[in-house]
Amino acid sequence: MTWQIILAAIGLWFALEGILYAAAPETMRRMAEWLSRLPTESVRSGGIWSAILGLVLFYAAIRLF
Repeated sequence: MTWQIILAAIGLWFALEGILYAAAPETMRRMAEWLSRLPTESVRSGGIWSAILGLVLFYAAIRLF
């Protein structure tokens, strides 16, 4: 069951990201340009916090539901 959840989560991630790029390509382009101007440490820190939040939400979804 766990692999099904992981695969479903990855599929949802790709679907949502694809919708963002399809619905607002210029906004996504501006976001990428903005991100490229940030210091490396800020991008790394944001990535770490995003990963932690994602893992916490994933764990909560598995354990609580």
